[in-house]
Amino acid sequence: MPDSAQLVIVANRLPVDRVDLPDGTRGWRRSPGGLVTALDPVMRANDGVWIGWPGGTESDLEPFEDDGLSLVPVSLTEDEIEEFYEGMSNATLWPIYHDVVAKPEFHREWWDSYVTVNRRFAEKAVEVAEEGATVWVHDYQLQLVPQMLRDLRPDLRIGFYLHIPFPPAELFAQLPWRRQILEGLLGADLVGFQMSGGAQNFVRLVRQRVGHKTHRDLVYLPDGRTIRAAAFPISIDAEGFEELARSEGVTKRAAEIREALGEERRVFLGIDRLDYTKGIVARLRAFAELVEEGKLDVDDAVFVQVATPSRERVEQYRILRDEIDRFVGRVNGDLGRIGTPAISYLHSSYPREEMAALYRAADIMVVTPYRDGMNLVAKEYVACRYDDAGALVLSEFAGAADELRQAWQVNPYDINGMKSALLEAFHAPEKDTTRRMRAMRRTVLRKDVAAWARSFLEGLSEIRPEHGKTVRPPRT
Repeated sequence: MPDSAQLVIVANRLPVDRVDLPDGTRGWRRSPGGLVTALDPVMRANDGVWIGWPGGTESDLEPFEDDGLSLVPVSLTEDEIEEFYEGMSNATLWPIYHDVVAKPEFHREWWDSYVTVNRRFAEKAVEVAEEGATVWVHDYQLQLVPQMLRDLRPDLRIGFYLHIPFPPAELFAQLPWRRQILEGLLGADLVGFQMSGGAQNFVRLVRQRVGHKTHRDLVYLPDGRTIRAAAFPISIDAEGFEELARSEGVTKRAAEIREALGEERRVFLGIDRLDYTKGIVARLRAFAELVEEGKLDVDDAVFVQVATPSRERVEQYRILRDEIDRFVGRVNGDLGRIGTPAISYLHSSYPREEMAALYRAADIMVVTPYRDGMNLVAKEYVACRYDDAGALVLSEFAGAADELRQAWQVNPYDINGMKSALLEAFHAPEKDTTRRMRAMRRTVLRKDVAAWARSFLEGLSEIRPEHGKTVRPPRT
């Protein structure tokens, strides 16, 4: 792999996971997840280097290549996993940034670990970045890295992208370290968000909490730098998903899934990380009530819910898993029949091929998070429906709702409204579902991941250090 690079991706996780190989040795396997899917083509097109944590506590890993990607591991200790990752990142920042769906916790030792680990990532990026390189930092775990990079290497062009929502001032103000996080992000030349509302929240907070002058999407720093905050809705490799969905193996597997579930049954499908923000129990409750009320019948409909294991050492996630297990068992015990469950629940990770087969097999995709930055599952489903069939029920609180307007949009807190949308999608005539799906497919195919990455990097390249020194805020 190269000693240095002109493009450096800095993210919490590497795009690979440690696995035990059949011969007894340890190797690497491509990770699932939206960020990996989104950045893989960008990395390959730019011969970039990806810096991230490989998972676990291994401390002797050297930079390596995997499937043509240059990867630089950053190690974490057991205490740092507990305090930086499970604590500050996922028990403090995650709930605050997701409308406080769960109560956040605030611990000073978690913050100290967050600072330490962010500095380690920044120092590693400085080691591999060429003079004048572009460094693209990702997500809520690394919000201090931009300013740390700025202090260490002012020659760098620095971008930051937040993959989750950015909260309004009333929620962000709860953070004891709110100013430090804002100042950390201000080290970037361009700060990207999923939605324009997130960018507006950020600019408003910088003005109120840090005191810098702002104008629309620009922040003016006393040293003459100008920072732009803007929306760059993330997307997927739409053509790649369609090609996968058309493949012989996926077509065969989709047919097998349909046969196993019952050829005559309509298939509702949910695919999510096991997370309290995803609204899994609420959607399953809506479906179960429709069956209980006789508006759907288990001979005619089944709900397949895939819940990918996530953050299993965090207490809130263990509680959620137990709640879903109990709920599914109760529903199937009350409403299912031998060989014909009302809900088919799968708590496991699956490769992209299996996901594509599930998308192809499903009649109605149900994506109902309480809050989501984007939700790429909704776009993946649309990309796989090359036959223009299928229906999408989508939370209005997912970022994807702004683009996929032809979906049946719901408020996930409104169980009755969700029940109505599920029934409408179930009974919708083919002409209606085809019209809606065709329009959504045009959007997803046109605004793909390549367009997202190109838009962000072009926006970053337009911000020149010398230009920033001459810009002054407008008179007010």
